[in-house]
Amino acid sequence: MIPLRKFYFVVTLATVVVFAAVGTVHPVKADAQPGSLLSVQSKDIRSLGVGKLLVASRDLGDPSFAQTVILLVRYDSQSVLGLVLNKRTDLPVSRVLKGFKAATKRSDPVYLGGPVDTPAVFALYQSSSRIAGADHIFDKVYLIMSKPVFEQTLSAQPDSSVFHVYLGYAGWNRDQLQKEVELGMWFIFPGDANAVFNSAPDSLWQQMIRRTTLNFADNASELWN
Repeated sequence: MIPLRKFYFVVTLATVVVFAAVGTVHPVKADAQPGSLLSVQSKDIRSLGVGKLLVASRDLGDPSFAQTVILLVRYDSQSVLGLVLNKRTDLPVSRVLKGFKAATKRSDPVYLGGPVDTPAVFALYQSSSRIAGADHIFDKVYLIMSKPVFEQTLSAQPDSSVFHVYLGYAGWNRDQLQKEVELGMWFIFPGDANAVFNSAPDSLWQQMIRRTTLNFADNASELWN
């Protein structure tokens, strides 16, 4: 994993200490049922890009990424940045964004976006209107990284079903991620707001990985028929 230049703002060290002490990542549930997610998936590196979902293969052994689903929010010749979607913690947004008056009553949980630079704060927001200063990721999903845009968005009191806050990120250089895909470590799915803002993030990986199994079964059936 590689660090990226500081294009985002960070929370204070005190908050990170609180996160380490209180923020528990929920374990992934093994008995989850598939949700209404897209079934098309690929292992073609040409499918990589902003807005794509990475789903860890069953054989991915890195404990930081085993059974994860990641949304790619930056992809260029220099670097790749993604946010882990299914590591929800017990830490409320109000404790991470203490400096924001509009966040004082928010009890929705923060997500662990990845192992790199955990004081860094990001948000994903599904909005029908364009958000000035935010990065458009796909469809109506935007990435928020700057403090002024955080303040503006929080003041509108977005519903937690379309607004998630993340600490840290996952980072690669482009060649590194492409190699991991070629080695079979990741499946690539198109962007899907139902996955990004899934109501059962603890079971999201199972929902997605079952789609790959169904896809392989369909392909095998076509070969025999």
